Amino acid sequence: MQQPDIAEREVPTGAPPWRSHNAKAALVVALSLAVGALTTPHLPTEMVLAAVLGTFCIGMWASAAVPEHLPAFVFFALAIVSGVVPPEVVLGGFLSSTFWLLFGGMVMGSAIRFTGLGQRMASWLARLVGTRYASVIAGITGFSLALAFVVPSSMGRIVLLVPIVLSLAEGMGYGRDSRGRMGMLMAAAFGTCIPAYAILPANAPNMILAGTAESLYGYRIGYWDYLLLHFPILGLAKAAVLVGLILWMFPDRAPTHSPARKAEASPLSTKERHLGIVLAVSLLLWLTDGLHHIAPGWVALIAAVWCLWPGSGLTAPDCLNAEMNYGTLFFVAGIMGLGAVVASTGLGEMIVATFSNHAGFALDRPFRNVLAMTGMASLVGTATNLPGVPAVMTPGAAHLAVATGLPPGTVLMTQVLAFSSVLLPYQAPPLVAAMRIAGLPARAVIHLCLSLFAATVLVLLPLDLLWWHVLGLFAAP
Repeated sequence: MQQPDIAEREVPTGAPPWRSHNAKAALVVALSLAVGALTTPHLPTEMVLAAVLGTFCIGMWASAAVPEHLPAFVFFALAIVSGVVPPEVVLGGFLSSTFWLLFGGMVMGSAIRFTGLGQRMASWLARLVGTRYASVIAGITGFSLALAFVVPSSMGRIVLLVPIVLSLAEGMGYGRDSRGRMGMLMAAAFGTCIPAYAILPANAPNMILAGTAESLYGYRIGYWDYLLLHFPILGLAKAAVLVGLILWMFPDRAPTHSPARKAEASPLSTKERHLGIVLAVSLLLWLTDGLHHIAPGWVALIAAVWCLWPGSGLTAPDCLNAEMNYGTLFFVAGIMGLGAVVASTGLGEMIVATFSNHAGFALDRPFRNVLAMTGMASLVGTATNLPGVPAVMTPGAAHLAVATGLPPGTVLMTQVLAFSSVLLPYQAPPLVAAMRIAGLPARAVIHLCLSLFAATVLVLLPLDLLWWHVLGLFAAP
C-alpha cells in the first residue's frame, strides 16, 4: 500500500500533531476491535485475543501513533491479565540473549561517545574518504558498514555517525542544500542500516529473529554462520550497489577542502585504548561463538558491565539514566513476546498455513518455495514494519518447513531476504531517525529506498539464491 510522505504522516497540513496521533491511535484501536469481532465466531478465545493484541501492537508500531514502548507496555499488561498464555511466555523477551545484546550495544555506543573514540573515528574517516566525490561516498559507506561490527545497535550508530558526517560535509565545502551533502548523509544512513542486516547483532529484526527462533524452537543462529550466509551478497554486494545508486542519484563535484589535512594526529588516550580492547575482544568472541558457545548477548552484557563499572572510566556516571533509550529495549522485548504469544496460541501457524494454501508450495521446487516465502515475509514487512516480519513469520516456520520440504534453518533465513530489502523508510525506524537528525527530505529517501529495492529484487536476490545453493541450503533435512 502506498504510504504518504513522512512529513505528512507526522504533521498533516492544518491539523495539530496531537490530533493526528489521536486519530491514528483511534483507528488502530477500532481496527483491533473489528478483528476481534470478525474472528470470534471462527477461532478459539486465545487466538482471538492474540489476534487483537497483534493487530493493536503492530498497528501502533507501523503508524507511529504513540512512542514505540507504549504498545509494548499495553501488550505486557493485557496479555498477562487476560491469561491468554503464562506470564513467562509474555515476558520471555527479557530472558533472550537478543535483549541483552541490544542493551550491551547501547552501552558500548555510549562509551564510544564518552571516551572520545567517536571523534577519533571522525578523524580517521576524514583520512579514509580521499579527495574525490566517488571515494567520499564509498569511504563513508564502507566505514558505516564496518562500524556495524563493533556497535551492535543501528540507532546508536545513526546517532554517532550523522553528526560526524554533517561536520565532515561542512569541512569539505558541501553546503546545506548541496547534493554532495545529501549523498554523504544517505551513505551514512543507508550504509550503516541496510547492509548491516547481514550482520547478526547489528539490527533489531536480526536479533528478534534470533531470539524468537531460540525461544520457540531451541534453534540458535550462530554469528559466523549467519555472516557467511548473508554478508557476501546482502552485505558487501548491496553496499556496492548502494554506492553506485547514490553517485547516480546525487552527483556532485569533488570536495573543495580536505579536513584530513587540518586534523592533527594525536596519540590514543588511555580510555580510548581501553575501550578499543573491549570492542576487539567482544568482536573476537562474537566471531568465534561456534567454538565457545557463548551467545552474543551474554558477551555484550559482560562488555556492558565492564564499561559501566565505576573504575573503568569508560562511561559517564549517569550513563544509564541520561543516555540509555529504554523505550527501544521494551519495544524489542515486546515484539519478541508478541511472537511467543502468537506461536503459543497457534495463531501464527494458522496464519502461515492460510498463506501456504495459496502459495503453491511443491517439495521438488525449492527455489520457488524460497521466493514464495520471501514474498510472504515482504508483504508482512510492508503491512507492518521490518521488526514485525520475525514476529509474524517465525511462529509458523515449522509449518512452512513441512510444506516446502526445506530445512528449518533455510525457512527461517528467508526472512532475512525480506527484512533486508526496505521498500519504504517507515519500515525501518533507524532510517526515520536518520531523516529527522540529518533533516533529509522524505522524497529523496523514498526514491533511494525504491531504487535499492528494485536492484535487490532484480540482481542481488538471484545472486543470493545461487550462493545459498553453493552452501547447500536447499538440501533436504
